[in-house]
Formats: sequence, structure tokens, C-alpha cells
Amino acid sequence: MEQVRREFSAGIVLFTENGEQRKYLLLHYPGGHFDFPKGHLEGDETEKEAATRELEEETGITHLELIDGYCEKIKYQFRHQGGIIQKGVTFFLGKTSKEEVTISHEHQASMWLPYKEAHRKLTFETAKNLLEKAENHLNRQNP
Repeated sequence: MEQVRREFSAGIVLFTENGEQRKYLLLHYPGGHFDFPKGHLEGDETEKEAATRELEEETGITHLELIDGYCEKIKYQFRHQGGIIQKGVTFFLGKTSKEEVTISHEHQASMWLPYKEAHRKLTFETAKNLLEKAENHLNRQNP
């Protein structure tokens, strides 16, 4: 029987706005996919603490305002080193005015893209759904 391990991570759907345009931050992972900044919870930190720490580690961005009312959880599983990893990730929605990104060694590139381009670029359906929910949440707050 295969070994099953559970892992928990947290991340941030990050956006910036200047004038009429809203753009979202995507990271290019070494595996080739495009996704949002995220990472494992460490020690006894909360999901929000892990999400903001990971954002800083992966992008250098520390100037962040978390948007109330957006907390989305996704689950997926994958094979790793002969076992199955069941992963749960909690995502928050964050706004920043800092577009300068210093990517970590964990990523190949970063990009700020408007909603439609970001939606096309994201690799996984779960990420596309997170982006749709973020855009809808923001549009309801600022019609």
C-alpha cells in the first residue's frame, strides 16, 4: 500500500491597481507551470502568517494589504518519491503598490498581467478558479 502524506500550504493571489488597470502577479515555477506565490506552513504559524512570509521569500514584496472576505481553500494530490501527497492550500487576496519583484531561486520568472491574460497563462484549473473568484470579489467591492 502506498504511503499517503498530508501537507498544508498558504498563498496569496496578489494584485496591483493603478488607475483603471488591475494586474495580478504570476510566478513561473521550474516545473513549467504558472501559479500564485505559496508555500508550506512552518512551525505554529497561521495560514495568513505563512502566506505573507512566503510572498516575501518568493517575491521580496513586503508591502501588502490583505482584502477582507476572500479566503479560498483548494485540495489536490500528486505523487512524490513513491508516495501520495494530499495537499491543502489556503489562499488569501492581497493588494500591493510595489510592482518590483525579486524572485527567489524557487522560480524562473514573474509577471504582472491583466485578468484575461493572467487567466490564460495560469496552468491549473484550480488557479484559474481562484483568479475568477478574486476578480469577482474585487468587482463586487468596487462596482
